[in-house]
Amino acid sequence: MSAASTAPPPTGSRGLGARYRRVLASSAAANLGDGLMVVAVLWLASSLTRDPFVITLIGLASRLPWLVFTLLAGVLTDRIDRRLLVGSMDAVRCLAVALLAVVVGLHQSSLPTPAELAAGAPAPDAAPLLLVVLGVVSLLLGFAEVLRDNAAQTLLPAVVDRSQLERANGRLWAAESTMNNFVGPPLAGLLLGVALVVPFAANAGLLALSAVLVLGLRGDFRPRGAPAVPGTVPSAPSWRRELAEGFGWLWRHRLLRTLALMLGAMNLLTTAAFVTLVLFVQEVLGVLDGWAFGLVTTGTAVGAVAASLVVDRVVARLGPGPSLLVSVVGSTVVLVVTGLTSSPVLFWVMGVVTGLFVVLWNVVTVSLRQRIIPDHLLGRVNSVYRFFGWGMMAVGSLLGGAVVVLVDAVGDREWALRAPFLLAAAGHLLLVPVAARRLGTSAVRAAEAEAEAAEAGTAEAASAG
Repeated sequence: MSAASTAPPPTGSRGLGARYRRVLASSAAANLGDGLMVVAVLWLASSLTRDPFVITLIGLASRLPWLVFTLLAGVLTDRIDRRLLVGSMDAVRCLAVALLAVVVGLHQSSLPTPAELAAGAPAPDAAPLLLVVLGVVSLLLGFAEVLRDNAAQTLLPAVVDRSQLERANGRLWAAESTMNNFVGPPLAGLLLGVALVVPFAANAGLLALSAVLVLGLRGDFRPRGAPAVPGTVPSAPSWRRELAEGFGWLWRHRLLRTLALMLGAMNLLTTAAFVTLVLFVQEVLGVLDGWAFGLVTTGTAVGAVAASLVVDRVVARLGPGPSLLVSVVGSTVVLVVTGLTSSPVLFWVMGVVTGLFVVLWNVVTVSLRQRIIPDHLLGRVNSVYRFFGWGMMAVGSLLGGAVVVLVDAVGDREWALRAPFLLAAAGHLLLVPVAARRLGTSAVRAAEAEAEAAEAGTAEAASAG
């Protein structure tokens, strides 16, 4: 055995190569911009209305594309250079956010603060126009994000070796969570103190940087074609056939089907809980300053960063099955505590714990999909997975908004804002036995072994031909 083979594996992103560092930097820039938008959009909306139904519609606009466009995005991902898709969608988002920045800049001097609006100040005359623009831009950003994120997730197997996927995904999730949830929100709060338009303008610049970084990647990122079947003539591409192929592959795979449906249920419940988060933080936790709102939402990123540093070792020690079960059980407890607390500090701590469980779930499941799905189907099967997993966020937005409106109509505003968290916790509790029975380590290892055998058989057939 050579000395090189006995050396310990490299740590950090440097050992993953220059192309990976470029992908990492692009993701960090885009997610920093997303973190700015999370606070800026909510703060803008809460400066225009205190109606939870309208706030829900703004949240729904960004999530609806995951339900109606995800499957088509998968077909495009398996047809077009994935690097081009990621870069061009960042450019589209840059232009959309820049347009929103112009509109906000023209009206910002006439807008009240959320505290003034909550105290009874009249809504500005421009409120209806700004809410429509905000909703339309959120919808456009949602469509671009669906295509961008689906393509971005298929890039990684072409950038790093499969044996490095857990580590590469862990570092990527760390960068994304740090920028999206830790750096972005408090920075947005500080920038809002300068002017309402500043976080929007900054996001446009960050998206432009992300597009440049991705489009400058060297290498071949076109989807590899399906293995040729001897004696057959390749047919012309068909949207319907390609969609059916991706959907059928996932649905026949029991483990991935279970994971997709589980993720859909969890995302539906979590989105229902957090769709009116800005009102919960302002009215229940008493946080009325932009910088404080940004700070109190950083807990998830702190937990995600901490988890990313050890998640590969945690999964290796516990096994993928118990790791997934711990994530579901832990999320249930977090939702109960969050729904009952009135302390911003405890809310932040629960965010830290949430970040741990989110990264644990995502690193296991994303690495598994990248490892077992054939490359020529990766975009489509990922899109079907996300159709179930992320498309349900649109349904969750409506559910959460409806719960708040109905309980508020009874006359208890505080419990109206708490109720979605407790409902989401009850739903998570029902998922615990499903995870315990269906998501064991043996099922994960069997799926990986089956994929390796199929790939080896394809390679052998190709070499024989």
